[in-house]
Amino acid sequence: MTRANRQTGILLIDCDDRKGLVAAIAEFLYSHDANILHADQHQDEEHGLFLMRVEWDLQGFALDDAEFRREFAPIAERFGMRWRLEYSLQPSRVAILVSQYTHCLVDLLYMHQTGELACELPLVISNHLEAQPITGFYGVNFHHIPVTQASKREAESEQIRLLETSGADVIVLARYMQVLSPEFVQRFPGRIINVHHSFLPAFSGARPYQAAFQRGVKLIGATSHYVTEVLDDGPIIEQDVTRVSHRDQLADLVQKGRDLERVVLSRAVRWHLEHRILRYANKTVVFD
Repeated sequence: MTRANRQTGILLIDCDDRKGLVAAIAEFLYSHDANILHADQHQDEEHGLFLMRVEWDLQGFALDDAEFRREFAPIAERFGMRWRLEYSLQPSRVAILVSQYTHCLVDLLYMHQTGELACELPLVISNHLEAQPITGFYGVNFHHIPVTQASKREAESEQIRLLETSGADVIVLARYMQVLSPEFVQRFPGRIINVHHSFLPAFSGARPYQAAFQRGVKLIGATSHYVTEVLDDGPIIEQDVTRVSHRDQLADLVQKGRDLERVVLSRAVRWHLEHRILRYANKTVVFD
């Protein structure tokens, strides 16, 4: 059996840092015949936090889901752990919101088709029609919901209805050029991933390429982050940059930036689906 289709359990933990944490976790897993495949941890000295991701082979593992939760609970309580248990072969359901720029959407659809994104794609929602042909080509349901200033509340209500009906676990904003209301964000806490076409915190908000061009920067970037009620201020998952010069015009910045947008968004979505991310203090830890 290859690593890609091996059934694994994944335990993510964060708590106050103290002695004995790693030993207690490892001993619990070992005592129930777990073959640990990968473990990674991080201590945040400023906040006094311990964060860990451990993954093990479920073949031969002695506990089912209910038994694990029951027997691990006393250890978690003793150390004051916040924890969650995930499984590699339980695919998340991903919904994508997009506007008229489809480059990030196309990348995600292709990665899903080739198996690089292990998830289900129940639907794509757009306030424009440009994405309909490519979405249909990949066999994904497309929903067109126009958004105007006057219809924004009704449009979001219909979006929420579709997202909840589809059972979406994750919502990806693949260059969805609308600001989500606080009510929308609160409906899906920690479950919305956005790509911003700037190296945040520089040039947040609208028209960042234009602002970067006017400022004469020598580096441009893109940022993928979790969405919060504060615009472009959520925990950052991934960033990348490329050099530009005085020879580059605005159109050149846009073209170079779109390549970065694809990369940082696909990485962020893949890491989320692989349960590699823990959030804390408006930051993220992305485990190896």
